[in-house]
Amino acid sequence: MSLSEDIKDFGLDLGYSKVGITTADSFPTYIAELNSRRDMYRWYIESNFQPITGANPKSIMPSAKSIIAVVYDASKEAFPEKLVGKIGRLYQARCYLTPRDRINGARRQLMREFLERNGCNVAQRLVVPERLSAARAGVVTYGKNTFAFADGIGSFILMTAFVVNVELDYDKPTLEEKCPPNCTACIDACPTGALYEPLKMDPRRCIAFNTFMAQDNYPGGVTSYIPPDIREKMGTWIHGCDICQEVCPRNQKRLKAKLPQNEFLIKVAQDFELTKLLNLSDEFYAKRVQPLMYNYIRDKKYFQRNAAIALGNTGDPAFIPDLAQAMQDPEELVRGYAAWALGKIGGSQARQVLEASLARETAQSARKEIEVALAAD
Repeated sequence: MSLSEDIKDFGLDLGYSKVGITTADSFPTYIAELNSRRDMYRWYIESNFQPITGANPKSIMPSAKSIIAVVYDASKEAFPEKLVGKIGRLYQARCYLTPRDRINGARRQLMREFLERNGCNVAQRLVVPERLSAARAGVVTYGKNTFAFADGIGSFILMTAFVVNVELDYDKPTLEEKCPPNCTACIDACPTGALYEPLKMDPRRCIAFNTFMAQDNYPGGVTSYIPPDIREKMGTWIHGCDICQEVCPRNQKRLKAKLPQNEFLIKVAQDFELTKLLNLSDEFYAKRVQPLMYNYIRDKKYFQRNAAIALGNTGDPAFIPDLAQAMQDPEELVRGYAAWALGKIGGSQARQVLEASLARETAQSARKEIEVALAAD
């Protein structure tokens, strides 16, 4: 058996659903696409991921010969109804950017160690275009919603790429978009218009982007500020968004399938409440937030901001006392978005809270949010 077959067998044995191999050649179309939309992707281009550099693997690892692309099925188990519409399925599956001491991080490390034991030098800290690598390796195709799809699974998948210095047997590329003809379900369903044409997205308008990338001191001019027109369309999403995948015909079979329950997710869902996320205790953060949402956010105030937006979008006056409590949070960001939520819910009770808060508020951005909320009531 060849090394290529051994690699594929080991990957499947580890629990990956598909394993493909392609060359370590550069991705010129990807580089050109990023550069042509630099205004939309400056936050990514200037980040530590260095995607343009990674799209030319040999510039970092001159000995690079092959890319091994693996696909993990993140939707093998059912997702609790209480968490759907709040936390993206990929994050509930706890497989994205997972640390080594968790099962999905350990799987990635075991694959790396297998490659090294078999004579491969595996690139460190080299981020190649993983969706494009997987398509070039023949294990995924594309959807109009910009996601990659694996046959028999759908788009709720995680792709990982390993760049090695060994020449292997290469698979036939599947660089194609396989959506039903004339289908625009994903574009039509996107609340913010982030998907503006097939295979084109402005990430700055994406709900997922705004839930976890909108942070201060982020590259490319990104800040923690979420424009009001985006907030109003975020629904109750607090980490990620699955809307364009949920409406996709290619995902319906898996979404409608009766899948086994995950006992850990059931336990998380039982005591998960947006109000607990808004007025976030250290215990709830450690036990219920971090195990699922460790990927991008390192500061609790951003989870609280997202919860405030979600509660405001419910329009439910029952949450006014919780938002009133948040109006006394030490973080200016939390107070400002709680004010927006109160203004969104409206009514005399919300107005009383806002007026009392304005009398004591000294932070400029929070005062502005309160004033706007009062003016809208």
